[in-house]
Amino acid sequence: MTDDRMALVDLLQKSGDGDFLRAVAEAVLQILMEADVEGLIGASRHERSAERLNYRNGYRERSLDTRLGSLQLRIPKLRQGSYFPPFLEPRKTAEKALVMVIQEAWIGGVSTRRVDELVQVRFGRKYSSRGADQIL
Repeated sequence: MTDDRMALVDLLQKSGDGDFLRAVAEAVLQILMEADVEGLIGASRHERSAERLNYRNGYRERSLDTRLGSLQLRIPKLRQGSYFPPFLEPRKTAEKALVMVIQEAWIGGVSTRRVDELVQVRFGRKYSSRGADQIL
């Protein structure tokens, strides 16, 4: 835990005023993910333990769009199974794109039946005209 505090202190000293909140948000989310993975594995990084259930296997990059801007996160990977942070929503970007297509088509004067056809071609899933009306 003292390593985490030191990382936040270093972050505070290095950050400029403009990116301060974004940098703090990235650091806090990274610390939360590391703690969550340590709980799943049963040991901290580089720790040898009889209670260890799994091993780490690097990171994968993921961006998270927030009001503060785009946060660049490093999501820990596991050798066996997978880990996905509970605060991230899977496939949120695709859902946003779907809603945007429906809204833009409606603004352009396209009928809800035609919107359904566009969504089916673009996203490969049927979306009823009634569902399009509810989004609008």
